[in-house]
Amino acid sequence: MSAPHKQADTAGGSLGIGRSTQWWASEGDVDMAVPAPSPIAVRISCEPQSVTVDLHRTAIIVIDMQNDFCAKGGWVDHLGADYTPDRAPIEPLRRLLPALRDADVPVIWVNWGNRPDLANMPPNQIHLYKPKGVGIGLGDPLPGSGAPVLQKDSWAAAVVDELEQAPQDFKVDKYRISGFWDTPLDSILRNLGVRSILFAGVNTDQCVLHSLTDANFLGYGCILVGDCCATTSPAFCTEATIWNVKKCFGFVTDSQAVIAALRTRRER
Repeated sequence: MSAPHKQADTAGGSLGIGRSTQWWASEGDVDMAVPAPSPIAVRISCEPQSVTVDLHRTAIIVIDMQNDFCAKGGWVDHLGADYTPDRAPIEPLRRLLPALRDADVPVIWVNWGNRPDLANMPPNQIHLYKPKGVGIGLGDPLPGSGAPVLQKDSWAAAVVDELEQAPQDFKVDKYRISGFWDTPLDSILRNLGVRSILFAGVNTDQCVLHSLTDANFLGYGCILVGDCCATTSPAFCTEATIWNVKKCFGFVTDSQAVIAALRTRRER
């Protein structure tokens, strides 16, 4: 996208992926003062207060909607837990994500994608998923499929088939419960010019919450999209998460409120 104040015949090009952060460079000049696009403000009904965001500076992060957590034959299923609660966000996301893409809001998939050798995983993290030192933990093959648990490019770590990943979406591998730890997520968001983040995925009280709190500590405005999140933990874990997000870390809404805000903008 060329800078709006440049002449059409100016030889040169834009640098950077962010509409509000890019430069313009030509043979004899580098312009670091490219005007940012005018804000596209939408007001989303949230708790404890409604929130107005600029769609040019907003993204959605979808966390861990992966076969290991959300599909039959995945890791959670193998462990004997009921994986079906983690499927609850699928249908709301199938409605929300196309609406956000139509509004040019970036979709960022943040998923476990461990190295086969687990060389960046310290013992305390491996212990979390194999507490007795035996059994099937990170990188071990699942019975039946043989897919290594949460290993990058395996079926186990793939996003569930029901959720489309569009070519323009961003994908970030994570290696901890927080998607910001030791990943390029913060750099991508800053290069995009993002200041407000919608959060979705599983598990609400674990990877979603701790990614959201890290984003809050980094200065982002954080909005939890409640019906696009789920967990296999007891109900009180979700209750505590929602209470703490509203009290300390941001705002809580649902997909219908976000879609309604986008529809209102289009109608205007």
